[in-house]
Amino acid sequence: MKAKNCLIFGGSGQIGRNLIRKLTKDNFRVTVVTRNIHQKSYLIKTQANAGYLNIVEANIFDEKKIRELFEQNDICINLVGILFEGKRGNTFKNIHSIFPSLLAKLCKEYKLKHFVHLSALGINEAIDSNYAKSKLSGENEIFKNFPLATILRPSVVYSVDDNFTTNFMTLLNRLPLFPLYYNGKTKFAPIHCSDLTDTIHHIISNNIYSKVIECVGTEIITFKEILQRLLTLIDKKRILFPLPLPFAEVSASLFEFLPKPLITRDQLRLLRYDNISSGKYKTNSEIGIPSKRNFNDEVRKYCFMWKEGGQFSTEKYLSEKKFEKINNQN
Repeated sequence: MKAKNCLIFGGSGQIGRNLIRKLTKDNFRVTVVTRNIHQKSYLIKTQANAGYLNIVEANIFDEKKIRELFEQNDICINLVGILFEGKRGNTFKNIHSIFPSLLAKLCKEYKLKHFVHLSALGINEAIDSNYAKSKLSGENEIFKNFPLATILRPSVVYSVDDNFTTNFMTLLNRLPLFPLYYNGKTKFAPIHCSDLTDTIHHIISNNIYSKVIECVGTEIITFKEILQRLLTLIDKKRILFPLPLPFAEVSASLFEFLPKPLITRDQLRLLRYDNISSGKYKTNSEIGIPSKRNFNDEVRKYCFMWKEGGQFSTEKYLSEKKFEKINNQN
């Protein structure tokens, strides 16, 4: 049996690390490309046993360097993406359009079996967002150069290692009040990181070529409901107030001066549109991999880090429940 060799770009993030564990456990040999091996390799190399994982340091736009990797692999997976533009060429156009186009061309040239690319939900409707436009452009370039590619469009991805629930719980823990953009009515279908990587594993293991697949979680939740659930999970009470759009735009423009802005004007425009399945494409459920993990149940596993008493608060909660159960029996 021919070894399954997989090339991953963006393997150091929450999705990449989870995916590496799943693939190597299933005897895939994985090569991960990282820009800084000294900063990232210590995280990546702990995700698999020796012999199954190869870490390569390279600039993702160094075509000569990454071309060599395509000669040795059968599958390419691109997880690279940014939420806001930065310096050193980290623009939406470069990361979401030009780079995927380059990978698709190399996949075609070296006759790879599969190319899986991670995009995002809601980008068709968000016509005034530079993020969305760059994602759509990247998808078009991919299909033009490698028609057999499969593009995944997930809703918000969450886990203990995310920048979504963890950031919100940090802010809700520290701030006495929190703004609601667009009255908190924007809808999401949060998908757990492990459910998303199950989908990727299923696609490449079963040679599924479905063009575009929308990846969603077990339920649809509004932005306001997400904040309310997180507050309940960390045992906090905060004032959630609707922030008028003009004030939201001014605050977002100020946040853009920070190295890691809390929100940008482009992200604010994205929030105007629901982040749920459009009904135009197959979902992960329709290809046989429905999401299994519930938002509240999964976040409860790590929310204690933002509760009074930390990990001991979980033990306190369980003890109280046990005591309550005993009293009810008596």
